Amino acid sequence: MSLFAAHPFVNNQADHSGLRRFVLEFSFFGLKEARACLFAGLFFFGVFAIPQGGVLGVPRYDVLLIVALVIQAGMVLGKLETLDELKAITVFHAIGFALEVFKTSGGIKAWSYPDFAYTKVLGVPLFSGFMYAAVGSYIIQAWRLFDLRISHHPPYWMAWTLAIFIYANFFTHHYLGDYRWYIEACALGLYARSSVSFRPLDRERRMPLLVAFVLIGFFIWLAENISTYFEVWKYPHQMGAWATVHLGKWSSWSLLVIMTFTIVVNLKHIKESIHVPDY
Repeated sequence: MSLFAAHPFVNNQADHSGLRRFVLEFSFFGLKEARACLFAGLFFFGVFAIPQGGVLGVPRYDVLLIVALVIQAGMVLGKLETLDELKAITVFHAIGFALEVFKTSGGIKAWSYPDFAYTKVLGVPLFSGFMYAAVGSYIIQAWRLFDLRISHHPPYWMAWTLAIFIYANFFTHHYLGDYRWYIEACALGLYARSSVSFRPLDRERRMPLLVAFVLIGFFIWLAENISTYFEVWKYPHQMGAWATVHLGKWSSWSLLVIMTFTIVVNLKHIKESIHVPDY
């Protein structure tokens, strides 16, 4: 944060107006977004760059696990991530891996990991949990870099209840029916008044929190399309030839973002009583 604040353009605030301000704020917004996506960006670069045959005889999935661990260690050692944040990201990894195991199990087969790996557990490569951890890492980093503030956050017990239903529906919809749209309607009502304030440069900007959830979900959906194109994993309709991931997955990812956000905001609330103004 101090790196951006120390920039000479930021200090000359009187010169910022009109198109100049827009370009400058947009540029700093992009820089901070790139910094917040550091783990996700480096990890998915590895996903795209490592050949399907692996490296030096090491299977691709195993190399991806090594890459993820090295990136994570580097961020902690480089003070880009705290130990508390690492603990939270480990939670996201565990939650995501449990979902992966269920979704790829014999009775479900929602998608599959076709390649061999030494680090597969119950048919799922261990690196897969880091894809969910990447979402958590982005939210945690963005919170700090953009000095996020939430207005009209719903009661925490309601947010937690919604998050539990979101996660449960990923499992139960195979047996009890998909209640995703009902859950999304609840999310719409719960977060309808919520907004997020962020600081790209020297002024605070604001957007509806639901819009943020949908936008993040969209970019994850794009990353998923690229990943399946490189055959990191496959959906049943992609077995013969690659095809676009169903657009409905966008809504699933947006719901996952809400769940991830809820975990982050509650951990911050418990640890340091985050600023959630009621106005």
